[in-house]
Amino acid sequence: MSQAPTQYKDQKNYQIASAPDVEHLPKVKGWDFEKEFDFQQFIQQFATTGFQATHFVKAVEIVKQMQEEKEKCTIFLGYTSNMVTSGIRDIIKYLVKHKMVHVLVTTAGGVEEDIIKCLKPFAIGVFNVSGRSMYEKGINRTGNIFIPNDRYLYFEKFINPFLDKLYNEQKEKGIIHNPSEIARELGKEIANEQNNEDSILYWATKNDIPVFCPAVLDGSFGDLVYFMKQRYPDFKIEIAGDTKKIVDLGLNAEKSGAIILGAGVVKHTILNANIFRDGLDYAVYINTADEFDGSDSGAMTEEAITWGKIKTTAQHVKVHGDATILFPLLVAATFGKKQKAKSLKE
Repeated sequence: MSQAPTQYKDQKNYQIASAPDVEHLPKVKGWDFEKEFDFQQFIQQFATTGFQATHFVKAVEIVKQMQEEKEKCTIFLGYTSNMVTSGIRDIIKYLVKHKMVHVLVTTAGGVEEDIIKCLKPFAIGVFNVSGRSMYEKGINRTGNIFIPNDRYLYFEKFINPFLDKLYNEQKEKGIIHNPSEIARELGKEIANEQNNEDSILYWATKNDIPVFCPAVLDGSFGDLVYFMKQRYPDFKIEIAGDTKKIVDLGLNAEKSGAIILGAGVVKHTILNANIFRDGLDYAVYINTADEFDGSDSGAMTEEAITWGKIKTTAQHVKVHGDATILFPLLVAATFGKKQKAKSLKE
């Protein structure tokens, strides 16, 4: 019998890893339900469970390090619009309300659906339902969440006077707003008209936490901007200013960390902004995308290091999985625990 090779090689014979001394590695072991349940110990046992559970514990440890260095570590939280469609919105709101993160990056849906939920709620449905029957009843579906068309009528009624206000400021004061300024002004509108403390934008504005939305027109807000342009062809939204703002936040940070839920433009906006400071010091990805099509969405943290988006010395991990399951657990094991301890002291 031939001896097993000490090195693993790919099809072109490039060395990619050396076989470790297995006897000195942690042993696989799951949680023992015979003993008294303790949440923190339960999460820590994930470390020896294997697969994504082990990666998840690494994510917990990295976020704890960000927390410990909160005074000098700027934390970027990125999330795609489906996070706001879901109940993850409430968890993001919690973090923003208690100033546990410093910069938000989202997509158009992450802004508009935060507003819509202040006006009318969404409903839990099912995945397996006829698209035609839903369309005929005027109900949109995002996964197993149902969103009736009337939610967007309420949104249109809310947004059109807001766009008119932006246009008047453009004409009278020469102000052309960028997306982060629009997000801030929307937070003020929610406070003035709705006073809805369930809103992410409400707390972001109240706590002076910038909300960047590089794809602000990719949604219902963009549809309404289209009609605005029909009425006022010279209406403008400025985007260059936000590029400078987010890069400056990275450059001026003593250390920077990122928690990114999902991928796409949200993920790359945060990573690219940190290139200018030679990369993030901490990075946690949670998404379901694979790297094998070469997309940035699926790219691993090691790939980001090659571009200078994450430092070679950084603590980093990608957890493959559904953020609606993993992010609440992550917050419970990190930010949630901290806030509970603080409340008990007070």
